[in-house]
Amino acid sequence: MLHEVNIAGLTLDQATNTPILILKSVDDHHSIPIWIGLLEATAIASVLQEINFDRPMTHDLFKNFIRLMKAEIVKIEVSDLKENTFYAKIHFMSGDKNFDMDARPSDAIALALRFKAPIFIDDKVIEKFGAGDIRHEAVDESEEGKKWAEYLEKLNPDDFGKYKV
Repeated sequence: MLHEVNIAGLTLDQATNTPILILKSVDDHHSIPIWIGLLEATAIASVLQEINFDRPMTHDLFKNFIRLMKAEIVKIEVSDLKENTFYAKIHFMSGDKNFDMDARPSDAIALALRFKAPIFIDDKVIEKFGAGDIRHEAVDESEEGKKWAEYLEKLNPDDFGKYKV
């Protein structure tokens, strides 16, 4: 079963300075943090903050190409979690044809926002995440590093605040 989600926030992992995208389900209390790249965070934040650039950025360029090919993104789904890596699918429609494509969740979400397409998370991702299939890695092995790792493992996604990128 798929659960529709919204972007609840975009924050920064203080230990690694890595952006974290927080997805929160519309119909219940599931929240999933996904560590993403800085460029993808910028692509997502620019849409959320309605920032337009003079020249198309990569995701805008791909959106223009998709539309030129007479296709639309109808939805994206975060479809799996394997070995600490999230997987996503972009679902397209072109005329009477439907097809999907594998993608990183951050790229899929950046595109979904540009198409105003819904974002979903598969049950198995929520189950694997809840079962602890995602591991947090300490940046260093010092006592301070271990304390930060322990702190991050105990964090609830609802504890994250919104940061503008």
